[in-house]
Amino acid sequence: MTAVLEVEGLVKSFGGVVAVDGVSFSLPSGTVLGVIGPNGSGKTTLLNLLNGVHRPTAGRVRFAGMDVTGTPPDRLAALGVMRTFQNTRVFRTLTVFQNMMVPLLHRPVGPGAASRRAMELLERVGLKGMAQSAASELSGGQQRLLEFARALMTGPRLVLMDEPFAGVHPAVVEVMSRHMQALRAEGTSFVVVSHEIPVLMALSDRVICLDRGKVIAEGTPEEIRNNEAVIEAYLGSAAHS
Repeated sequence: MTAVLEVEGLVKSFGGVVAVDGVSFSLPSGTVLGVIGPNGSGKTTLLNLLNGVHRPTAGRVRFAGMDVTGTPPDRLAALGVMRTFQNTRVFRTLTVFQNMMVPLLHRPVGPGAASRRAMELLERVGLKGMAQSAASELSGGQQRLLEFARALMTGPRLVLMDEPFAGVHPAVVEVMSRHMQALRAEGTSFVVVSHEIPVLMALSDRVICLDRGKVIAEGTPEEIRNNEAVIEAYLGSAAHS
């Protein structure tokens, strides 16, 4: 399969602290990569490097064969890379429908096509009936679904997701997981950071585990479940928490 994302020797230092230390992996089109690791292992920093929030200290990021190392998030979004966040970011004073329009503000998309796309996605995640409600009226889980649907408005090739399943109802997890699986079959790729290990393992094609900024294991979900280094990282983290 053609790689949609290639990461080579990625390093990010903040002063004397190395948050990401030599991370490398390749992500084929139409696959889900799960990223796990103890708190402070560099997972969110890795996503911030992939979508241009931070410029790496060293290493390269290639998307669809292009070197996009340090490319700003808005430019990456135009190329086909979208992002959701650990703390959900919706425009609370806008309606649900208006939130869906935000990614298309500076794109040559007709209003009719944009409206149809928005309503189709809202229907898929069960929010069509709330299209004219303020986003502030949504529950936390519904706001996650709105952020997820909004990220899909541009038809991205790659979606980066930070803790999408944290603290939400299992029904919300089911809707999101089902839609991700359908998109994967259409060729969309995902990099998903999550502490919800059973959900992530069921969803992912491959998983990497970070510890202190380094990849300590990579493989299929089954291989990761039985990896001694992964077990030690989590048990060690629990023992010192």
